[in-house]
Amino acid sequence: MARTIFITGASSGIGAATARAAVAQGWHVGLFARSEDKLRALADELGDAASIFAGDASRLDDLTNAVDALAERGGIDAAFANAGKGLSKPGTEAGDPDEWRQMVDVNVMGVLYTARAALPHLRRRKGHLVVTGSAAGRRHISGSIYGATKWFVHGYAGNLAEEMREWGGRCTVVAPGMVDTAFFDTPKPEKLHPEDVAAAVMHAIEAPERVGVREIFLMPQN
Repeated sequence: MARTIFITGASSGIGAATARAAVAQGWHVGLFARSEDKLRALADELGDAASIFAGDASRLDDLTNAVDALAERGGIDAAFANAGKGLSKPGTEAGDPDEWRQMVDVNVMGVLYTARAALPHLRRRKGHLVVTGSAAGRRHISGSIYGATKWFVHGYAGNLAEEMREWGGRCTVVAPGMVDTAFFDTPKPEKLHPEDVAAAVMHAIEAPERVGVREIFLMPQN
């Protein structure tokens, strides 16, 4: 039976690249994002190995309903809390508090909600949770509230790895530097590609059970 991974932020970028990589290695994928049209297009590409679930990663009910529905089709072996959001106005004085709240709801609460929804199912399979961190969560950047949300992700992933280890589960934070995705307004082809990050995710979840890959930190060479 194929193993199954649930992916948030799956409609484009790192999430979509990870879905393609997982299917290529024999996994079934549960694709979760707000854009149902983009999910359907990706599912058409991936075929019977993909199931789609339209929803908002900042809503616990959306995530719980999607994860439960996917699990009913044969269980869940891994989940990838990948959905994330940046800011158009960086800095504390210049920033927009409403935009901060929207970002925290996705980058912080969305990770917590994904873990809350997935852990009961992962526990049954001694499964794996992967979260998307960032180079911005490993160093101090002037005024970066986005970076601070990724500091949370890194800290929480380490704590969750200890919690999951108690029952044989694993947790990994994959922390890329700049990636050439729609997250940025202009293309960055010389930077990391989504496929590079997807390969790191697959390395972690395909590792032997004796290996707990706690963090993978990727930086572009240029």
